[in-house]
Amino acid sequence: MQRCHEKVGARMTRQDSMVQASRRQYYLRRGWWDDTTLGQLIDHGLTGRPDTVFRVWSRTRPYSGTYRDVRDLATRVAGSLHHRNVRPGDPVIFHLPNWLEAAVSFAGLAFAGAVAVPVPHYVSGSDLGKIARLSRARVVITSGADPARCSDVVTALRSTAPSVEHIVVVGGPVPTGCEGFDAFVAHRASEPIASEPIRTDPDQIALLAFTSGTGSAPKGVVHTHRSLCAEVRSHLPILVPSSSRPQLTGGPISHAAGMLLGLLLPIHRGQPVNLMDTWDPADVFAAMDATGLSAGTGAVYFLASLLDSPDLTPGRLAQIDSVVLGASPVPTSLARRAGQLGIDVVRSYGLTEHPTITGAAVTDPADKRETTDGRPLPGVELKILRDSGETAAPGEAGEVCARGPDLMTGYLDPELNAELFDADGWLRTGDIGFLDAEGWLTITGRSKDLIIRNGVNISPGEIENVLLALPGVVEAAVIGMPDESTGERAHAVLRLRPGATRPDLEQVRRHLLGAGLTKVKWPEGLHIATEFPRTPSGKVQKFLLRRDLSSFLEPTSEDR
Repeated sequence: MQRCHEKVGARMTRQDSMVQASRRQYYLRRGWWDDTTLGQLIDHGLTGRPDTVFRVWSRTRPYSGTYRDVRDLATRVAGSLHHRNVRPGDPVIFHLPNWLEAAVSFAGLAFAGAVAVPVPHYVSGSDLGKIARLSRARVVITSGADPARCSDVVTALRSTAPSVEHIVVVGGPVPTGCEGFDAFVAHRASEPIASEPIRTDPDQIALLAFTSGTGSAPKGVVHTHRSLCAEVRSHLPILVPSSSRPQLTGGPISHAAGMLLGLLLPIHRGQPVNLMDTWDPADVFAAMDATGLSAGTGAVYFLASLLDSPDLTPGRLAQIDSVVLGASPVPTSLARRAGQLGIDVVRSYGLTEHPTITGAAVTDPADKRETTDGRPLPGVELKILRDSGETAAPGEAGEVCARGPDLMTGYLDPELNAELFDADGWLRTGDIGFLDAEGWLTITGRSKDLIIRNGVNISPGEIENVLLALPGVVEAAVIGMPDESTGERAHAVLRLRPGATRPDLEQVRRHLLGAGLTKVKWPEGLHIATEFPRTPSGKVQKFLLRRDLSSFLEPTSEDR
């Protein structure tokens, strides 16, 4: 069986051949890279403080144990994979909520030197089948909590992914031909527990993540042991003070933000891990009351849901000492509101491809932390390019390009590598932003989201930030809709707090005028939505909003 790193490596020589050798030596020399593997990093954290609490907050599969217990199960997962002929470099999918089994599967894959392919638990069976086929996964670990959905997943895998040899089911009835998770790890019980993770080449692939971002086509993103370990050791400690309260994490560990901030950083530091499988403010507050936890880090939804809750008491607010906001666009209004309430807010910008490009420390000036997306983190180089390819001046918006020690090795698709990497290894992010005179970055939107009306480029992010200051508005998305006379027209889609008064288009325009936005940027349509289509990280999928706008609107919503 040809291993994943051999198959993938053959498909992405551009980034390796052009920059890998020189960048590798530079990052090693500066100490951002070393020879630590992901398995070693996890194992060192789990064994260093074995009595540290590891807890899953769930109405269906709660768990409370220690690092010692987690390591024991992780070694059993690694042993069971080996028993099924999974070797270093082989891809394995875990398709689970924030349950214990998701965490120990991830750790066990790292111990075995296998390639982790994390897939959010709500991804459909047909989409999971596509990912399994593209990744050539040998094993899939999925949820059986919903038997009908599990049956669909199994059917899709068997019909579309011939590489899958084993399907392991967590919870619920086990379909014929599959294996329950308890039986899967029990195979390890009669064998000696490995004393340490399998030693693998740190330049080899550790993670294969599929992301669609705000576009429609999923992309296979390849990270090595070096890029992930650099992220955990060099970048995340800057964003999260070691003295801050333990965080309750609602972001899925199958996504970069949840995996890095909710799982790997606390394990690296030997601090408690607290995961939640379904985010509900009532459950969050109950957990905070019981244990003194903080909460709100990740996509803006997590913090906003707590600040907007009528159950947020002064005592609970005091527990939210600091948060890292990212994984989706961060409204300045939310960051400032949190800061005024006494929360130390750190905004961070990154992608699955390059997890933390910019960020800040809580000791940096509050105005910078709350109104910009941070400055380049150690080893990261950043530039803003005009359409002509020239470097933009400070304050001038253009496409954000970056490279650094946590940058992916490349995409599975060689055409994407050719399109999005230049000859010097810079990644074209597709995001639009500008650097101020002191090097702080502000993201204003996606290049694909730009609205072009009568030849004028309109950045939705600037308008959305102002719309969020309207009374009662929780979220705002500005999209371009086709128009025969102007090419595109801007439409504002708002989500309101329960009971809030619905604004009309004229009120919105007066608000934008008062904020100083020129008339060309004013929306020409207004809609009220019940919810937005989202990526796993909470980003609004504007291509779906444009395509299926009516399906997301309130029954009484109409163009105005």
